[in-house]
Amino acid sequence: MKRILMSSVFSLVLAGAGSAMAGEAVAISTASNGGSASSTAVASGNSRSTAISAATRGGRAEAVSTASATRGGIADSRAVAMAERGHALATSNADADAVFGGFAVSDSESIAATIGGVAVSHSDARSHGLLAGRAASRSISTATSLRGLALSDSRAVSRGEFGGDAISHSDALADTVGGVADSRVRVISDAAFSARAEANGVGYAITGRRAVAPTRVIAESRAVRSSFGSSRAVRVDVSR
Repeated sequence: MKRILMSSVFSLVLAGAGSAMAGEAVAISTASNGGSASSTAVASGNSRSTAISAATRGGRAEAVSTASATRGGIADSRAVAMAERGHALATSNADADAVFGGFAVSDSESIAATIGGVAVSHSDARSHGLLAGRAASRSISTATSLRGLALSDSRAVSRGEFGGDAISHSDALADTVGGVADSRVRVISDAAFSARAEANGVGYAITGRRAVAPTRVIAESRAVRSSFGSSRAVRVDVSR
């Protein structure tokens, strides 16, 4: 599925280029024909936050986006929710904490869209850089539903300390047409003392008229003292 509203912040940091940006928050909400829509965007520090929500014909859509960055950190958070007759909820959080010469970047994206069903999407990206450590986290969550139920939950956590590099990438997708889909991904990477750790998690749950068992993906990678650690977990459930 094609991802939208993708940010270039994550790729720039991995390439060794960083850019500072002032705190920026944008919230857009619209509703018609008795529907209700709510959008909340909060940005603090060197961060950017965007929340978009739309509902019509009795539907309910809510988008909540929070981004927080300290000192050498960069955070970008985006949440989108759309609903016709059901309700769609999208929450996105990006938290980047850098102290004592560390560098941290967090990129979080959450999208939920439904027509007559229920779609819930949650994305959480957290990174912590300490004492010349570098940490990068990216989390993407998408849930779409036509007349069924789709749930998507993604989380990426990175911690780089004492010159270590930690990279986490989490991607969860739930897509259903008249059925039930549930996808949840957890990714953690820790690196210290010039070590490098990478963790990648991908989980998909796609169904037609039949329900699909919940998809759970967990990937953890830890490395210390000039070592290298890598972890990748993938699970895909499809029924059409």
